[in-house]
Amino acid sequence: MNLTSKVALITGAGSGIGQAIALSLARRGCHLALVDINPRTLEQTHQQVQALGRRVTSYPLDVTSREGVNTLPAQVISDHGCLDLLVNNAGVAVGGTFGQVSEVDFDWVMDVNFLAVVRMTRAFLPYLHQRDEARLVYLSSIFGIVSPPEQSAYSASKFAVRGFANALRHELENTPIGVTVVHPGGVATAIARNARVPSGTSLEIIRQKQALQEKMLRLPPEQAGEIIVKGIEQGRARVMVGTDARAIAWLERIMPVGYWQAMKKFLR
Repeated sequence: MNLTSKVALITGAGSGIGQAIALSLARRGCHLALVDINPRTLEQTHQQVQALGRRVTSYPLDVTSREGVNTLPAQVISDHGCLDLLVNNAGVAVGGTFGQVSEVDFDWVMDVNFLAVVRMTRAFLPYLHQRDEARLVYLSSIFGIVSPPEQSAYSASKFAVRGFANALRHELENTPIGVTVVHPGGVATAIARNARVPSGTSLEIIRQKQALQEKMLRLPPEQAGEIIVKGIEQGRARVMVGTDARAIAWLERIMPVGYWQAMKKFLR
């Protein structure tokens, strides 16, 4: 996919992987529609893209808002005239066992990570069909391939994204719309610090878990963004981000049931 002069929409574009994808696309000549719930960080990404000389628009939006998602296509098409690339990146996390995580928090993760992705796809798919070449990009996770303990909500949402995207790829195989599923490993973003935790969890336990998680989040977002955008350019169906993601996916393939026992030894 030649990204020059294409129009891309990215959710969760205010920071982390979303911001990195936006800048990688802009460096390739892509015009951007940026979406994020945080107006301040969204404006920061907007300014960086603008400095690269691209046409850019920003839309502060909670992607779980049905009304907001339903009205977004009209705004984007009015501002840009078309859409060639939809990158569903926005995501959140919650820690704790299934018994510890409240129903509200579990539903929140599923709503942001999966249901909002479905709504965005439904809202913009008719416009992608109008293009000679278009692509849907979905950020799953390495936890959309393996399921560690205390990640029931997050893993369920990322498995759902993976299954939804793979089914769409098969449905769209005779159309100009391609589908890419991305599985990042440990990328150094703020997702661990921003994750919700079960009520009653002590501050000490929270800090210990965050420190362990952040120790495994090592790949710079800028590098992750480049890997993802190269995958988009190459029209790849699946993009593994990081050596840890590739290694864990390989381990799951050869030990689809017992991989966690091997991973526990590695983590120790």
